[in-house]
Amino acid sequence: MNYLITIIGPTAIGKTALSISLAKHFNCDIISCDSRQFFKEMNIGTAVPSKVELASAKHHFIQNKSIFEPYTVGHFEKEVIAKLDELFKENPIQILVGGSGLYVDAVLKGYDEFPEIQSNVRTQVQLNYEQFGLSYLQENLKTLDANYYNFLSKTNPQTLQNPQRMMRFVEVCLGSGMPYSFFLNKEKVSRNFTPILIGIEADRSIIYKRINERVEAMMQNGLLDEVKNLLPYQNLNALQTVGYSELFQFFEGKISLETAVEEIKKNTRRFSKRQLTWFKRLENVTWFDYLSDIQLILNEITSNMKIT
Repeated sequence: MNYLITIIGPTAIGKTALSISLAKHFNCDIISCDSRQFFKEMNIGTAVPSKVELASAKHHFIQNKSIFEPYTVGHFEKEVIAKLDELFKENPIQILVGGSGLYVDAVLKGYDEFPEIQSNVRTQVQLNYEQFGLSYLQENLKTLDANYYNFLSKTNPQTLQNPQRMMRFVEVCLGSGMPYSFFLNKEKVSRNFTPILIGIEADRSIIYKRINERVEAMMQNGLLDEVKNLLPYQNLNALQTVGYSELFQFFEGKISLETAVEEIKKNTRRFSKRQLTWFKRLENVTWFDYLSDIQLILNEITSNMKIT
C-alpha cells in the first residue's frame, strides 16, 4: 500500500523543515505543493527552500516552470500524479507539502472537469469586464452562482478581486447555463495511495510574528531587486501575488517603500488566515502545534500505516 504524507498549514509555520525531517526518516522524496514556488524567476518572495534545504532531500515541483509558461492546477495535478506513480515504485511512502489548498485538493481528490465554453461567450465576458470593471463580474457571479460567491467570500475573498479567475467563473455559468459550483466535485477520483494528513498550526499572534519576521528577512535578502528585475512583466498572471504586487506599486510611485513592506505583511497575514480556513474544512487531518516533538508526529503517521 502506498502512503502520501500530506503536510498542510499556514505560511511561515515550518512546513518545509518538518517535511525534510520526515523525508530523511522515511528516505523518500518531497512533492512541493506551493503554487508560488513553481516559477524559477521568483525566488526570494516565494520563500523557496534554501540550497541547503533542497540538498537535504529530493524535491520536486520547485522552480520547474517559467512565469512565461501557462500553468494551471489541472496541469499540476496530472504531472504530480505521474511523478508519484514513478516514485511509489521505489518507496511506498512519499511526502506532499505546501500551503496552496486548491492544489492540495487536486492531488488528493482530483481536479474538476468543466465543459468547453464557446469563444464568443468568453469574448463577450472579456469585453464587458473591460467596459464595466470588476463589479460586473462580481455581480454576475453573485446572481448566477450565489452559493459559490458566498463560499469565496468566506474562504478566499482575494479570488473575488482576481479578474482572470472571475471571468472564468462567469463564462462557465453563462456558457453552460449551470452554476460554476455545479461542476465542482462531480466525481471522486481513484488514487493509488492513502493520504495521511498532518496539519501544523500555532496561535494567531505567533503566526503573524513569524510572517512579519519572514518579510523583513526577504527584504534584507534582496526582494526589492528581485521585484525590480520583474517589473517589465508585472502583468503576467504568475506575478499577481503577495510580495510582488505591493512592490510593483512602490516602483510605480504609488506608495512608499515602508508602506509597501507593511502591505506585504498585512496581505500575507490575511492569506494565512484564508489558508487555515481552507485547510480546516478538510476531513481526517491531525493537527499539531508548530513546536510539537517530531516523534509525536511520526507516531501519528506510522499508526495510520500498514506496511507489508
